[in-house]
Amino acid sequence: MAFTVVCYASAETLEREISSGWKFRQARLTNWYPAVVPGVVHTDLLANKIIEDPFARLNERGLQWIDKEDWIYETYFDVDEAEMAKSNVALRFKGLDVYADVYLNGEKILSANNMFREWIVDVKGKLKYHDNQLHIYFHSPIKIDIPKFDALPFQYRTGPDQSENGGIFDKRVSIFARKAGYHYGWDWGPRFVTIGIWRPVVLQAWNNLRIEDVYIRQKEVTTRQASVTTHVEVLSDGDNPNARVVVKDNATGKVYGEKKVNLKKGSNSVAVDFVVKNPKLWWCNGLGKPNLYTFRADVIVGAKELDTKLITTGLRSLKTIYKPDKDGIAFYIELNGKPVFSKGANYVPQDNFLPRVTADKYEKTVMDAVNTNMNTLRVWGGGIYENDLFYELCDKNGIIVWQDFMFACSLYPSEGEFLENIKQEAIYNVKRLRNHPSIALWCGNNEVYYFWNMWSFDEDYRKQSPEYEKIVWKQYTDLFNGVLPEVVNEYSPGTFYLSSSPYNENKDEDHNGDRHYWGVWHGNEPTSKFNTVRSRFFSEYGFQSFPEFESVKIFAPQPEDWSITSEVMMAHQRAGNYANPRIAEYLQKEYKKPKKFEDFLYMSQVLQGDAIKIAIEAHRRDMPYCWGTLFWQHNDCWPVASWASRDYYGRWKAQHYFARDAYKDILVSPIADDTKLNIYIASDRLSATNGSLNIKVVKFDGTPVNEQTTKLEAPANASTNLLSLEVEKLLKGVDKNEVFVATVFTDKAGKEYANRYFLGSQKDIDFPEVNITSSVKAAPGGVEVTLQADKFARAVFMSIDGIDNFFEDNYFDIFPGQKISVRVKTSLSEQEFAKQLKVISFKDAY
Repeated sequence: MAFTVVCYASAETLEREISSGWKFRQARLTNWYPAVVPGVVHTDLLANKIIEDPFARLNERGLQWIDKEDWIYETYFDVDEAEMAKSNVALRFKGLDVYADVYLNGEKILSANNMFREWIVDVKGKLKYHDNQLHIYFHSPIKIDIPKFDALPFQYRTGPDQSENGGIFDKRVSIFARKAGYHYGWDWGPRFVTIGIWRPVVLQAWNNLRIEDVYIRQKEVTTRQASVTTHVEVLSDGDNPNARVVVKDNATGKVYGEKKVNLKKGSNSVAVDFVVKNPKLWWCNGLGKPNLYTFRADVIVGAKELDTKLITTGLRSLKTIYKPDKDGIAFYIELNGKPVFSKGANYVPQDNFLPRVTADKYEKTVMDAVNTNMNTLRVWGGGIYENDLFYELCDKNGIIVWQDFMFACSLYPSEGEFLENIKQEAIYNVKRLRNHPSIALWCGNNEVYYFWNMWSFDEDYRKQSPEYEKIVWKQYTDLFNGVLPEVVNEYSPGTFYLSSSPYNENKDEDHNGDRHYWGVWHGNEPTSKFNTVRSRFFSEYGFQSFPEFESVKIFAPQPEDWSITSEVMMAHQRAGNYANPRIAEYLQKEYKKPKKFEDFLYMSQVLQGDAIKIAIEAHRRDMPYCWGTLFWQHNDCWPVASWASRDYYGRWKAQHYFARDAYKDILVSPIADDTKLNIYIASDRLSATNGSLNIKVVKFDGTPVNEQTTKLEAPANASTNLLSLEVEKLLKGVDKNEVFVATVFTDKAGKEYANRYFLGSQKDIDFPEVNITSSVKAAPGGVEVTLQADKFARAVFMSIDGIDNFFEDNYFDIFPGQKISVRVKTSLSEQEFAKQLKVISFKDAY
């Protein structure tokens, strides 16, 4: 479980996880089984062979009984003399999912009702040296929340809560529990309403005082100096006169500041001001190094150091600019005084069973963003406030984080105790995450205001009763315009808060703020529409595809499953019965009809990749009007047909490879209008770039038609139409459906930025039959494959058996006579790899 727990022993503080000896049972039965903590009931049932793989075939359907049951977890633990002797002993429950009663040695010590909060219980005087019984009774969230649903005179509109799949008809109860919304099903995820101890349980013992929290507040940061106030929260057993709080650089020992204080019994807040001269600034991926500092806060009384806490952060000026301009309302990120074009994706939880997400999976997921030239991930509001490791990896690798609060596509009964519960959730998570230099903004919710304003939720309630409309709207405003911005302002002052995404008060999506554009896909508009639709910041858009065949065979291993309309493939498509046929419709409208199932999977990925490539290029061409493009979505939580660019197993789809090129620091983007081919260069570089632009028009058989090279300068941090050419003159009488355009910009250092463009529609292009030869040789960590084609080969895809491999490039075009070499990470010998290697191009699939 990749949730940071610092287990350490200092002179005054002892900490350790309670992670061994756990067992669990169904509350109404008597059989105990071994359990893993952190974990959830589903994974424990799977480990004990009581259920089969929930993600395989149609197994989800048969596992809906689990969330209707109550469950008990239990362990026994000893306490040593050092722990028992401390004047303060507490149990810290980092995550309980979701309705839990906790008993220690038979005494109820806690009732928890929020999976997003940490629960701290003072257990001094309640422990014994041996066999302390920790007993946690988890109530079924379905049984707890259905009575709340039944008691209402009206219903709250919800997102894709798949209550019917859960066997509870239309009782969409997800909004009553402070629990990850996607657990109840989404249009890319299954319904597994989990229960369990999903984050660590920690025993903490200390004397005298301890540092509860350290906040590195960056008041003003420039290249010359960083003005910082370190807020140190100290919990003291009693009065401690003549204490000192010292803040230093942990690496060098340099003291930045200290303050003498008289600590009083209880909670103390100590502010230490200091300045870091000539700081090494934190930059996002592509703009510079994400420099980090580790600050150490010590509390010293007399000559004795009583507690220490380390905080790693980056010094930077990170602002979200949301302001009126001549075109509407601009929306962009500004880092260290420079506007940043946000390039990235929306991130969802990596598994339905969260404790299965290992540190390696976190690292791969973030590095797959870094290595695709992304600089931003949006943590979407239907999932979780992510584990510490996720943000640490974003800090380390220069990924800016757009952080949603955990509300999505639904209206919530946010009043009374429920609203107070949410407030405590918000305080805990804002405080936990506020030192991460990667976090640029907090957003109240995903699409709730959009549904109210654009989908007429307000009118729906008004038709039922004006009183219902008033109740629901007050609950909305109390939460998203009241509690949440107040928490951000108090606990992370200076951090931008956006009440909802997208947010367009006057319904003008083209000119104001951010936009979720779904005309392509949901609106069935052609992918070319991406070229003309506009926004100041695209925070969502996307296109679906299937996983590759080797991935499909894992969750659908039987040949009868291998059809897009099979029961299994339809069950692993959660957008609705329309979605798989829609992919087929788009393929036939814009490309060709695939020959067989494997070809359908492959062509769906090429179509998805092309669609998102069109969108990214259009958004980057439109800078500085547009300052962001975050496609939906970076990852999946289970194996499924979805909008993700990487499948559940971490396999890169064509879209991910295509996005890597489209997200490079310099993009060459050709786009034709009625008569001209316009060549744009979009540059993220902070200074102008001189170089040469080569343009070739070539027939698919390799015959050259036209070529020219131009020296030019690409302006800094801008997109510019640097060249316009008459299409008719370029073609020299050749049919546009018989050629492709190859563009290469080469900077002064010799770095090349290439792109390919079709003047005709791929529907109308008859790509040639092509002969692709391959050779394989050993290389560090695997093999190197070299391919060569006699004619133009579109979207060449290589694969071998299984998924324990990674092709550093795939789904690429090969120009006539061109050789392309690709490294592959694999454990196979070059001989076995060559034997398994399958190579296809677009022409082979239709």
